[in-house]
Amino acid sequence: MNHFFKVMGLEQVMGLAPGFLAMPLETVPLNGASTRILGQDIVADQDLPSFRRSTMDGYAVHSGATFGASEANPAWLRIASTIAMGETPSFSLASDEAAPISTGGMLPDGADSVVMVEHSEPVDEATVEIYKSVAPLQHVVDRAEDYRQGQEIIKAGTRIRPQESGVLAALGMTDIQVFQRPTVAIISTGDEIVPVEETPVSGKIRDMNSHTLAALIQEAGAIPLQMGIVKDSRDDLFDACSQAVAQADMVLISGGSSVGMRDFTVDVLSDLPETELLLHGISISPGKPTILARSGNKPVWGLPGHVVSAMVVFKVVVLPFLKKLMGKQDWADKGLVIPAILTRNVASAQGRTDFIRVDLQEKEGKLYAAPVLGKSGLIRTMVMARALLEIGENVEGLEKDTMVKVLPM
Repeated sequence: MNHFFKVMGLEQVMGLAPGFLAMPLETVPLNGASTRILGQDIVADQDLPSFRRSTMDGYAVHSGATFGASEANPAWLRIASTIAMGETPSFSLASDEAAPISTGGMLPDGADSVVMVEHSEPVDEATVEIYKSVAPLQHVVDRAEDYRQGQEIIKAGTRIRPQESGVLAALGMTDIQVFQRPTVAIISTGDEIVPVEETPVSGKIRDMNSHTLAALIQEAGAIPLQMGIVKDSRDDLFDACSQAVAQADMVLISGGSSVGMRDFTVDVLSDLPETELLLHGISISPGKPTILARSGNKPVWGLPGHVVSAMVVFKVVVLPFLKKLMGKQDWADKGLVIPAILTRNVASAQGRTDFIRVDLQEKEGKLYAAPVLGKSGLIRTMVMARALLEIGENVEGLEKDTMVKVLPM
């Protein structure tokens, strides 16, 4: 049966991602929320900080009392009560007074700045000399200087980093709504594939792809589910796909897009219940024979069998779909791109988007992108590469010394 579809461009493929719904929400404790994707907008229910506090050890003062102070002409201030850490001062500071304060201490009413202890000298128990003037709010974090009550702080779809964890803790949030982590099933196909613990005989190779893909899935923050190796059998592949769709939220069929096996994959996906074939080929290199189907709300991918092609397709195409499932707000963002100087001419064919593996080399303060040459079956080219260079479908090639932008891997 002829299942061949018209090949889609990369932009068209990305247009399919919004058709897949994000994972359901779940509630996790704050200490388990790190690296998860936030499932709720966070709005400050209080001012942060809730009081004016010192960022230095020294003396809380009214800044106007220090104007013009210098070592030759110090300001003399009366010492008021010491400010205890963690307590609200029980006094107001007069304009000619100073109160000893530690870093993090709450300023009393009447004080608007802090003189560093290095710029002061006690004269006696009742008086201190100030040798340097301070401006209003100098060495002070003002009330609500971080966030004001009612202000939106973090949007849903944000990955929770340590700094977001700190904000959530400051707000007293002990339970956080996050998107469930998707499980991604990996089916490795081919009569020539053997498990990594097995010594391959002539004509066989170890299963690099499923372990490489599992690592990429973990790196993205999802959960890999390795389903094992399936031989080139339509029935075996159908059984494996049925199990994978039942157990996982996304399915990767490694090697399922190659000639011969491709026909099995398309037939199997066509026969799976509630499954629709969305694309059969992407105008990129490497990775043109990639397949995508929707089974219910689950993406099912047929990836190239060559390990480099599979990794590039995952990075460029599959990863945005996975981020969409994870609930990430910036799922379509390619991430950080770095400017670099190309070290040699690179050819490219019009009508497709090429992704060139490059090493990054710094020389005399400049960053250079050196193409890593090699066939798509050679894993060493990915080991040597530290970034991908994208060449657009309407570009015939790039010349040496061209300034390009590369995507770190």
